[in-house]
Amino acid sequence: MAKKQGIGLAIAAFAVYISGGIMAFGGLGLIFLMKGKDLFGWGEGRTIGYLLLCVGACFSVLGVLLMRIFRNRGLA
Repeated sequence: MAKKQGIGLAIAAFAVYISGGIMAFGGLGLIFLMKGKDLFGWGEGRTIGYLLLCVGACFSVLGVLLMRIFRNRGLA
């Protein structure tokens, strides 16, 4: 049972890491391409891009830390 839980935790950590990378690169795209344009009524695209860039970077770091913790504890 522990192996099944370990694989689930590893997949969750990898998903957080990948989603962080997608958000970071999407944020960069918004910063460079949506200067001064409204994004679905949420605000200026550049501002949303900065938000996605920062949150994506945090998610990438969190994913790496989770993978390291799960590996060192023997969970994954």
